[in-house]
Amino acid sequence: MTVMQSFSLEGKVALVTGGAGLYGRQIALALAQAGAATNMTTRNAEQLQELEESFAKEGVSVSAHVLDQESEQSILALRDRIVERHGRIDVLVNNAVARTMSSWDDPLEAFDRSMRINATGMFAVTRAFGDLMAERGSGSIINIGSIQGMVGADGSLYKDMGFHGFVPDYFFHKGGMVNFTRFAASYYGPKNVRCNCISPGGLASHRTPQPFVERYSERTLLGRMANDTDLMGSIVFLASDASAYVTGANLPVDGGYTAK
Repeated sequence: MTVMQSFSLEGKVALVTGGAGLYGRQIALALAQAGAATNMTTRNAEQLQELEESFAKEGVSVSAHVLDQESEQSILALRDRIVERHGRIDVLVNNAVARTMSSWDDPLEAFDRSMRINATGMFAVTRAFGDLMAERGSGSIINIGSIQGMVGADGSLYKDMGFHGFVPDYFFHKGGMVNFTRFAASYYGPKNVRCNCISPGGLASHRTPQPFVERYSERTLLGRMANDTDLMGSIVFLASDASAYVTGANLPVDGGYTAK
């Protein structure tokens, strides 16, 4: 195998939770373009056909499934569908996140529900599919964290913007994800199942106010926010045999935000 061949995902089966969002879409696209039989999830059953058709327009085949990450029954049902369809799972990307809080002062139920979905639910997904990988003796789990799991909130970014970044459950969840990655890497390592984390920086979209883009860009070493392709290479690297000796790592993909 040449080094370029080691990046190929041909013959592998991948699952991305939360594949319809800004990060999820490019993750699923990257896995499919690299050759994996790619599956993605959404909470919206009415969105399935539309999502599959949108990927088809990009020249790839991605299968969409309904997943309620708050329900273990839904998670196990998805596992059984993937096994029935493909007989295996090689790559799991934990990308789904529910934004149940909007401020420090929200009711405790909002924080509690965030933990049920984003912590307990993510653990349930990881266990369900990680155990399948362990039975086969190979696999790659990739957790999508955030630089907000690595640093504190910077209030100066949001001054006079009309919105803020002080959302406690998100910081709690993404910070915990980094060390859960190390735990899962330790637990599954003897079974040749790797677990790594990618911590992206801010991604600009058509909804991002230009003054915020400019202010945020000044905080990075590369002078810009992330775009709709910036995660793709890192995903393929960690999903593929090119990273066969990488596990327990957290990779910031943030344009140098956390290094500055």
